[in-house]
Order: sequence, then C-alpha cells, then structure tokens
Amino acid sequence: MRSLVALLAVFTLAQCSGIVRIPLHKGKSMRKALKEQGLLEDFLKSHPYAKNRKFSNFGEVAREPLFNYLDCQYFGKIHIGTPPQEFTVVFDTGSSDLWVPSVYCKSEACQNHHRFNPSKSSTFRNLNEPLSIQYGTGSMEGILGTDTVTISNIVDSHQTVGLSTREPGTVFTYSQFDGILGLAYPSLASEYSVPVFDNMMKQHLVAQDLFSVYMSRNGQGSMLTLGAIDSSYYTGSLHWIPVTVQEYWQFTVDSVTVDGVVVACDGGCQAILDTGTSMLVGPSSDILNIQRAIGATQDQFGMFDINCGSLSSMPTVVFEINGRKYPLPPSAYTSQDQGFCTSGFQGDDSSEQWILGDVFIREYFSVFDRANNRVGLAKAI
Repeated sequence: MRSLVALLAVFTLAQCSGIVRIPLHKGKSMRKALKEQGLLEDFLKSHPYAKNRKFSNFGEVAREPLFNYLDCQYFGKIHIGTPPQEFTVVFDTGSSDLWVPSVYCKSEACQNHHRFNPSKSSTFRNLNEPLSIQYGTGSMEGILGTDTVTISNIVDSHQTVGLSTREPGTVFTYSQFDGILGLAYPSLASEYSVPVFDNMMKQHLVAQDLFSVYMSRNGQGSMLTLGAIDSSYYTGSLHWIPVTVQEYWQFTVDSVTVDGVVVACDGGCQAILDTGTSMLVGPSSDILNIQRAIGATQDQFGMFDINCGSLSSMPTVVFEINGRKYPLPPSAYTSQDQGFCTSGFQGDDSSEQWILGDVFIREYFSVFDRANNRVGLAKAI
C-alpha cells in the first residue's frame, strides 16, 4: 500500500459522450513522506488517532480529519480556469467540496504545490464568500469562487471552487496532491458550494447520474469513471445496497465475522464507503476484537503490527452487507513496506460510522449511484 515511488498508469482512453475515465495514479502517501523527512513520530505524538473523524459542516465551516488523508495514495488530474491550470487532487467520496491552493496562500504547504491564479483565468468569478475547513492541526481557510473545471473531456462550467489562503501545519507540505475534490452528497458541502458531480448532473454532462471506482492492488490501472459502469473491472455480478443517509455514501453493515464468529458490528451498524480514507475504520472495541482475531499487536502510536511471515495462516475477515458476504483476506487488510507489515484496520471511538476506505475498495469495485441513492459492489479484478 505504501509505494516508494509514484506509479503512473498509461492508458488509451476510449471516451464517448457523457462518459469519462480519469486514471488514478498511485503515489507516495503523506505518512511515507513524513517518515522520510523524520517528522512522522512527532506528528503521531501530537495528533493521536482518536481525532480521526469526519464531521458534517455547519454554516460556512466544513470539517475533515487530516488523518483520513495521511495514507491516501490515489490521485487524479483536473484543470481549472481559462486557459486551464492543472492540479492533482484526491477524489474523495467522504467530502463534498472542491478546493485547491491559491496564489494568495503563503503557507509552506502552498509554496510546494500548484497554486491557482484567478487573475490568469478569464472565466473566474469571485463569490466574495469565505471557506473554512477544520482539520486536526488547524483550519484550511480560503475564499469561494466559480470557474470552469475540466475533468478529462468533461467541461464543467460555473463550478464552485475553494481557493485556499491558509493551510494547516506542515503535513500538506509533503503531500503529493494539491487539493481535494469531494464526491459526497451536497448536504456535506460548505455553504454556497455546489459539489462537482451535482453541477455535472444539473448540466447533463454525464451519461448516467453515477460514477464508479476501481483501485488496483499493484497501483497500475486504477480508474474513476464518471457516468458509466465498466464491467471489465470486476467479476461476477454487482450487488446493490441502499444508501441510508444522503450525506456520506452511507449504508447498513449486518455484521463482521472471523471464522463464522461475530467479532464486530453485532446487530448491525452504519458504514460509509470512502475513497478519501486509506484504512478501514471502526469503533475501538470492535477493531480491537478484529486485531486480536488476526494476531496484530499494537505499537506506541496506536498502529497495529503484523508478522509478515504469518500472512498465509491468518484468517479472512468477512463483512456481511445487505445479506451478502464480502470477505477481506490477509492480503487485502495488510500493508507491507520494507519488510514490515501493518494492519489496515484502525480504531476510532469518535466515529459515528464505520469507514470502509481503500482497504475495502481495492477488493470491491464500487459504484456510487446518485440517481437511485445506492452503492454497488462487485469483486474487483
């Protein structure tokens, strides 16, 4: 999961009207970059995992956990403005705003990334409204405007864009992405902000009001497809799960079992499918049960280590959702890096829902269907 180098997949894109494929490049996570800079230990000491929570926004303030992006590795390209200015973003189904750094931002993190210059775009319009997104290390502050956002061959005009004027701490300094493009429901967006996919649907820019995500296990070939479901990325059939709350992509999980025994989510629980979170997150007591069942041991920073030599004998963790079983083998829930293995499960007592992040999505091709307010899952190739 933690790659030493950015792996770039090269594709020949067959694009038709209202269907667009955006290659997702797997690169270095912020955790890896912080570790290489000798800053990871201090960061983990001052920002423990208990702060990993996604909040709904209130008024002009939207809240996001910095930790949810700490292990992100899947990024894509977009362009903003006329003529277009290029940015690398996380396509995040766990948030709803689009924001990138701006030339007005003097934070160190902004200096190391592409910054949007409104004066160089003939289509930019300032909304004269503030934007503030609260992170564990401080707030990302900025302004809201509208401009043309181009994603592959889709030209999304009059799109709300957040331009950061201040970014928190030093962590974003080492990220391989410039900003975030949220793909959750509009109820999570900041005031005055319209999510990108909602604007596309309103302008009838997509063939179907849905999008799908394939995350490759080896980093090559990952893809976000807007407006279509590409059956070449999965085997068997898609199974549909109704969205229970139209904020995140939230649904009901029936139970989590190991060797046929319920170890977590006894009696059912709520979960969200989140491309912006690398780990699989749940209540600490439930996650601890899972860690014990797979033989993981906790380190001083709350991470759980696994003996790399034990992978072949470790159990499969099974999520039952809408009456169907979705098994996660050890290869799915274990991260290997330079001879060290860690668990992809993470406890968080402040989380109101389980968060099924990249650990889960790599195993299961995922469809996010706004027209029918449902999520589709199928075994990824």
